[in-house]
Amino acid sequence: MSGRKTNFVSGFAAACALLALSGCASHKEAEKKQADASTYNTQLGISYLRQGDIPLAKDKLDRALQQNPENPQVHSARAMLFDRMGEPAQADKEFKEALRLAPNDPDVNNNYAVYLCQAGRATDGVKRFEAVARNALYRTPWVAFTNAGVCLRSAKRNPEAIRNFKQALSIRPNFAEAAYQLGDLQFQQGNLSDARAQVDSYLSSFEETPDLLFLGVRVARAQNDRVAAALYSRKLRLDFPSSAQAKALADLEHNPG
Repeated sequence: MSGRKTNFVSGFAAACALLALSGCASHKEAEKKQADASTYNTQLGISYLRQGDIPLAKDKLDRALQQNPENPQVHSARAMLFDRMGEPAQADKEFKEALRLAPNDPDVNNNYAVYLCQAGRATDGVKRFEAVARNALYRTPWVAFTNAGVCLRSAKRNPEAIRNFKQALSIRPNFAEAAYQLGDLQFQQGNLSDARAQVDSYLSSFEETPDLLFLGVRVARAQNDRVAAALYSRKLRLDFPSSAQAKALADLEHNPG
């Protein structure tokens, strides 16, 4: 009799264990579904934010937060939302929460750096950009160095900006945005020979872009080099006829003063 009782107790314990495992699995599955839904709504919210649809962006990001309050990407996206809504204190709070949850996440740090630069806090923004660039998890450090340069340029810290653009190009020589930013800054400073060398060096080695071709036009015109200006203009019109730069070229040619 005692043996039968023992078997009964053992079977009961096993059944309880199976139920516990089943409940645990169901709970984990529900958590995963919530996390996935949060990620999806975050992506939708960012997409609507880029389109300028603030109400829809907020609705999706509010849902994402409810579904997973521990998702740092949600807080980072909500920070950008509040910044767009003109609520800097709330934006800063959301960024700090995102960084608390994921202090080494390069995307969160990059977004915060952009925010800091736009808020006029260039020193703090550049520090974060440079930290992102040196983060082994970040796959495009040349972008972070370029962003740091743009931030410094907006703060009129041009020598530092130039160093960052050159750093970006030392890592990725074919990164057109860094090449354009460097050449354009040199042009704005009146360093025409350096700007021209930057444009020609890039275009001789890599695929041309409308930005660099239009910069070439402006530099060549400033140098009174009509032949070069005509060559840049022709390439811009033929290869990028619908670009904003081609339109700007038409305006420049019709209103040379």
